[in-house]
Amino acid sequence: MFKKFYPKKILRSVYSINFKKYYKMGFRGILFDIDNTLVPHGQKADERTVNFFKKLKNIGFKFCLISNNKEERVKPFADAVDAPYIYDAHKPAAKSYNAAMEIMGTDIEETIFIGDQVFTDVYGGNRINMYTILVRPMHPKEEIQIVLKRYLERIVMWKYARRDRKELRQENSQYNKRRLLALKNKEGKNS
Repeated sequence: MFKKFYPKKILRSVYSINFKKYYKMGFRGILFDIDNTLVPHGQKADERTVNFFKKLKNIGFKFCLISNNKEERVKPFADAVDAPYIYDAHKPAAKSYNAAMEIMGTDIEETIFIGDQVFTDVYGGNRINMYTILVRPMHPKEEIQIVLKRYLERIVMWKYARRDRKELRQENSQYNKRRLLALKNKEGKNS
């Protein structure tokens, strides 16, 4: 029951992720939530964030911002980091995730979703079988509806940590091995 809410990975921060590793694994597109994933809630893109997106572009990634916020919030942020975006996305609805992949020209197998919320970000990505990464919220200040969801998230993550983490780690390890093998086979056919 809870597995649909479990991310493939849980990491401290979007800024601590080894994106070169994911690129080597065949991922080419990344969907990002904005608030409390890339910057604290409501803040503008800062120099760190702008440089972060430049590094991703240099690695070879395509990216798209996908947010439930209004365009007045999302567009200035997207313009600052030079990224396409989808606002008022209605996450966890699959439609916006698919639209973002279409914008990037990627498919589910080569796309990662990164966000800070279980019931919108992770669940939405998992609904379409996308590789999902959950990061810790950057700042405790959040809108009231998000604060209330955080209590339910704790229950899900407690269940994940207590019972299912070992099994999920094994599944993720097997997934990564299959992915690398498929990449090697694909490269061998192209030679």
